[in-house]
Amino acid sequence: MSYPITITSEDILHQIKLTCKIPEIAEQILNRKVIVSAAEEAGIQVEVEELQNTADQIRLANKLNSADDTWQWLEKNALSLDDFEEIIYQTIISNKLAFYLFADKIEPYFFEHQLDYFSAVMYEVILDDEDLAIELFYAIQEGEISFYDVAHKYIQDTEQRRKLGYKGVVKRHDMKSEISAMVFAAQPPQIIKPIVTSSGIHLILVEEIIQPQLDDHIRTKIFTELFSEWLKHKTESINWLLSVSPELV
Repeated sequence: MSYPITITSEDILHQIKLTCKIPEIAEQILNRKVIVSAAEEAGIQVEVEELQNTADQIRLANKLNSADDTWQWLEKNALSLDDFEEIIYQTIISNKLAFYLFADKIEPYFFEHQLDYFSAVMYEVILDDEDLAIELFYAIQEGEISFYDVAHKYIQDTEQRRKLGYKGVVKRHDMKSEISAMVFAAQPPQIIKPIVTSSGIHLILVEEIIQPQLDDHIRTKIFTELFSEWLKHKTESINWLLSVSPELV
């Protein structure tokens, strides 16, 4: 026989404790308090139009296409309308604070770390035998066999074999250091000498080196990196105390 089960705020806090999430939640609370305090100190204001635009963006991101969708989402997440407005406000002041702190630092940071944003279009075959890798490298250079024939013959993974070792656009920071050094020294299109790593012997064809442009995507990424580092530094310098009511412990 089924019967209703009531879940209380105390139950939720207790479950958070049992899953060892309290330090994580406490850090999020601390971050929010630091952001609010810094925004107030900087005199950051939120306009009505900004609230509306950000609300629309949040609804779009959560696929809330109607008022009913929004109310159901709020109910599902145990949020009141005031809570929703606080989410909107927090989103806006976080973005405006990041802009206030770092708007004039984005371009200098980008040019200083430009190499980190390079990427390469590449193909890769990973072998177990170094002698075989060297033999195939020279055979490809001499035109005795194509890289794609090597990929089709020696790649074990079915999907990678079908793609002839195509790895797509790979960012510099996603490569092992020993590989990135060789890849970004290449003159595409070029096959580079076999590289030995803990994963095996890499035979790589570099098709293209993509030089980064300071577009909206990279600009947002830099804002996020700088703001996260600033927030980490601020919270680490604060002495804070976790206080939980005894009846909830």
